[in-house]
Amino acid sequence: MDFSRFLAEDFDVKEWINAAFRAGPKEAAAAGKADGHAATLVMKLQLFIQEVNHAVEETSHQALQNMPKVLRDVEALKQEASFLKEQMILVKEDIRKFEEDTSQSMRVLVEIDQVKSRMQLAAEALQEADKWTSLSADIEETFKTQDVAVISAKLTGMQNSLVMLVDTPDYSEKCVHLEALKNRLEALASPQIVAAFTSQSVDQSRVFVKVFTEIDRMPQLLAYYYKCHKAQLLAAWQELCQSDQALDRQLTGLYEALLGAWHTQIQWAAQVFRNPHEVVTVLLIQTLGDLAPSMPTCLHSGVERAGPELELSALLELYTATTHFAKGLERALLSHSHEPNLVKVTELVDAVYGPYIPYQLKYGDMETRNLLIQLSAVPLERGEVLDCVQELGHSVGKLFGLASAAVDRCVTFTNGLGACGLLAALKSLFAKYASDFTSALQAVRRKCKLDGAAPTALFQEDWAAFQSSIRIIAACGELLRRCGDFEQQLANRILSTAGKYLSDAYSPRSLPGLQDGTWTDRKASAKNPWQEHNYLQKENPAEYTSLMEILYTLKEKGPSNHALLSASRTALMRLNQQAHQLAFDAVFLCIRQQLLLVPRMESWSTAGIGETLTDDLPTFSLTPLEYISNIGQYVMSLPLHLEPFVTQEDSALELALHAGKLPFPPEQGDELPELDNMADSWLGSIARATMQTYCDVILQIPELTPHSTKQLATDIDYLTNVMDALGLQPSRPLQHIGTLLKAKPEDYRQVSKGLPRRLAATVAAMRGMDY
Repeated sequence: MDFSRFLAEDFDVKEWINAAFRAGPKEAAAAGKADGHAATLVMKLQLFIQEVNHAVEETSHQALQNMPKVLRDVEALKQEASFLKEQMILVKEDIRKFEEDTSQSMRVLVEIDQVKSRMQLAAEALQEADKWTSLSADIEETFKTQDVAVISAKLTGMQNSLVMLVDTPDYSEKCVHLEALKNRLEALASPQIVAAFTSQSVDQSRVFVKVFTEIDRMPQLLAYYYKCHKAQLLAAWQELCQSDQALDRQLTGLYEALLGAWHTQIQWAAQVFRNPHEVVTVLLIQTLGDLAPSMPTCLHSGVERAGPELELSALLELYTATTHFAKGLERALLSHSHEPNLVKVTELVDAVYGPYIPYQLKYGDMETRNLLIQLSAVPLERGEVLDCVQELGHSVGKLFGLASAAVDRCVTFTNGLGACGLLAALKSLFAKYASDFTSALQAVRRKCKLDGAAPTALFQEDWAAFQSSIRIIAACGELLRRCGDFEQQLANRILSTAGKYLSDAYSPRSLPGLQDGTWTDRKASAKNPWQEHNYLQKENPAEYTSLMEILYTLKEKGPSNHALLSASRTALMRLNQQAHQLAFDAVFLCIRQQLLLVPRMESWSTAGIGETLTDDLPTFSLTPLEYISNIGQYVMSLPLHLEPFVTQEDSALELALHAGKLPFPPEQGDELPELDNMADSWLGSIARATMQTYCDVILQIPELTPHSTKQLATDIDYLTNVMDALGLQPSRPLQHIGTLLKAKPEDYRQVSKGLPRRLAATVAAMRGMDY
């Protein structure tokens, strides 16, 4: 049996009994033997209880026997602890007495040590002072040996001695004397220095580096080094300038010489100087600064020779050669596992790119001139209308070719920093193009005789002008489509190139944001001055601030939500509107020519033959006159002519048609046809123009006879029926005029109630009635 369960905290009597019965023999489960098994369990428990009681009694007896011994051990331990405490107190007291007895002696020993140290320093100072005297006396003899190493050792000793003589009265005189001796040594060694540097002798050069380092004249030694090697590079440049090569080839030759000098000198200087990269970097900086003729002079002459048409192209060729050289230097610097002197590297970057800064600051003006000159070579006007329309279509690709090339030039020449100038140049480009396009449209109007056309009784349809106008509208649609695409590409290019100058902390709403951005940009530029060359921030802070605002807007709103070319898009929308007006006028021309005849027709005021007989005839006995019949037939044929043009499978044309607005829009409350059907929109616009113009010319008729009144009402009814047949609603003014013309004189006042008073008065005057 498992009696360990009695020790568990969650012991349950019932569970234990059930478990005991389950663990017993299977026969115990029978009804007759369950009592016997229970009696057996009770007996086992009683035996177990007896064993436990016996064990408890034995354990208690042993504990009682051991208790006196434990108490004695505790008392002994307590006495030993008290004795240890007394001993510790005695030791502490002995230490305190010892400190009191020896403190004075230790203080005396410290003072003695300080005096000893001062005496040693004084002895060394006296030795150095005495050394100055002896070295000064021997220096002349040493100079006679002309041994640079020995003289240098003497001067180094005098220099060390002079440090100990700072407080002497003649200290300044000694300094002057020592400098004079150093100058003598330098003059003595200068031929040997030049020879060593010219012949690239490593051993001799190391000697001079050691000597000039000891006498604190290392800058003077480097000046000899720069002078020797700079002279060779300057001579090579002058030889290139005297050749017949183009300026870009001369620059390429110079840059090859400089890059070759870098690689050869860095290997040699690494064996001689402690900081070879800084030394060779300064050599290139000084060489670029001392070129004769200077780089700015060469650039100026090269730009002047190129002329206004090619000045930017010439600059880009030169700048490309410079950029290639700069990348070669950057790779050369990065190929060595050393920590570059960022100050000197930045100076080298400025020396390489500095001559271009004046032109980069003028990039916007130069690009504007360049684009306008190139645009002037794109003809938009031709002798024939079809040729002119064809040129307008071809000009779209040329325009955006010029704009894309300008973006490439901006990225290449200014690394995106000239974005503000680029936007101004593009604005001028699109404005000039829009002006030329407008002039071409005016020329087309003149050639198609759409302006100032005289009224004529000859009705002749000519759809050639409308066809040409539709092609111009398609060109406008292509302009709008490509302008949207180009604006998106422009935003992405600006953000991808100049976006690195924008700090995450920049905010145009506060000055601290700008300052934080500037500091972050400078910190970032310190990592790689070649990649972060920022001429604009220093030279033109105002334009730089504008650029940061543009970049911030592009970054916050996204390249797709921008207004970089909003003015240009507006100008192109105006061109589209003018093209729509041109197409509309081409369609409406013959209608207008017929309607302009109406006020001049003599039949309105002249009594015709048999008019007295027809005064009482019903209106349906009259037939429309020829002018309105021509107009009605022409309007009825419009759907057949318009449908093929405005429903072409041309995305550019569809874009332009939806972007443009037709004249004579529908009045409020009119039932409009399907707006997506451009043919219906054009038909509705022409119909409304016809009705409005008809109303205008009717009101210009000076006088109407009773017969002509009925005839005019018949003409109006005919036009109204034509509109109804086309599913168009007649205009209210035309309906009002028809109503007033049909009214009998005695009912005129009653009929005119609710109609415009001025219209009723005008019609009454035409009919010769009092109103």
